[in-house]
Amino acid sequence: MEENGNNSDLNNTMKFSVKPEDEVNEAHRVLADVYEALKEKGYNPINQLVGYLLSGDPAYITSYKDARIVIRSIERDELLEELVRVYLYRELEGNR
Repeated sequence: MEENGNNSDLNNTMKFSVKPEDEVNEAHRVLADVYEALKEKGYNPINQLVGYLLSGDPAYITSYKDARIVIRSIERDELLEELVRVYLYRELEGNR
């Protein structure tokens, strides 16, 4: 592996560290709040959140209940991390 952290050897696995639990809870709260605001305004929350997460364009999120401001208060990678964590926990850990 190179000094700057780039992985030039495709045989090595890079390690990713997750955020502390309190930051994960913040991401969970943000997603829940934004989901509810989108739902209340009649949007499909899943479609709108996917649009935002893929593009980074806050126009996919309603300004109702300050949802656009709320979602921009946390990094998109943290939101994705929370979504993956919850999904995998429910699908894999929850079924054991």
